[in-house]
Amino acid sequence: MRDYRLIRAFFWLLLATLIWGTTFPIHKVVLTDLQTLPYLFIRFGIAAVLSFLIWKKHSFKYGATLGVILGLAHALQTYGINFTDASKSSFITSLYIPLTPIISYLIEKEKPNFIQWVCFPLSLLGSYMLFGGISGFNFGDFLTFLSAVLFAVHIVLITKFSKVVDETSLLAYQFLFAAIINLSMSFNSNWKLGVPIWLTVIYTAIAATIVVNFLQVKYQKVIGSNSTVLIFIGEPIFASLFSFIFLGERFSGLQIVGASIMIGVIILTTFSYRVNKYLKKKLDLKEL
Repeated sequence: MRDYRLIRAFFWLLLATLIWGTTFPIHKVVLTDLQTLPYLFIRFGIAAVLSFLIWKKHSFKYGATLGVILGLAHALQTYGINFTDASKSSFITSLYIPLTPIISYLIEKEKPNFIQWVCFPLSLLGSYMLFGGISGFNFGDFLTFLSAVLFAVHIVLITKFSKVVDETSLLAYQFLFAAIINLSMSFNSNWKLGVPIWLTVIYTAIAATIVVNFLQVKYQKVIGSNSTVLIFIGEPIFASLFSFIFLGERFSGLQIVGASIMIGVIILTTFSYRVNKYLKKKLDLKEL
């Protein structure tokens, strides 16, 4: 029964990364930099209203905490990309992956198992190869790094809070405060949003916000923050795949190797609990 719960959690969280991945080519086609913050405000605002209507219980304290962190993370990432390259921004954002086990240990005392210790540096290598790494470090990179820290904190706190209160009570106020944060930074933005952007808002508010965050609050606590963040490296892989299919983007051999490493990490993570159990038994170690 425990194995079934774990596999089901892995599947639904991987589906969440697939949904996230679909948004990247859409954003690239329909959004400009000056429209991003208004878009995020409306996206999270719609998600908040729907969540208040769908669910009856709402935790202000925990939901608001998650919302402020999520809103600041998105805002810093969006603002920071104005001062750096998109590839650098993507790679620096991916640093939330190795940051998560550090923050998870500080907050929840969750230690990576042996397989996760192997997977974290592999995921960083794969991300470096996929995004091209970084050259130099500027103010935009610093803001993006801060967003990566906040994304990592957000993942760990979802795991922690979902063990304390009803899972769905974490959603409505989280989206509301994320919307407020993005609104507060969007007054110099372009508020002329056409039909394609409104269609994107509706899709992302429902699928990439409500559905994905519901899957997070429901299943992260089953497998823990460390396994969750290793599954989330599927997001850039799916984003690249959909960009290839719908936008005709091409990738170098190095990028393909990087993506292959990250796919291997996801597969290894999915069965890490079995592999770790086998190694413990085989090597007769109390803890790996």
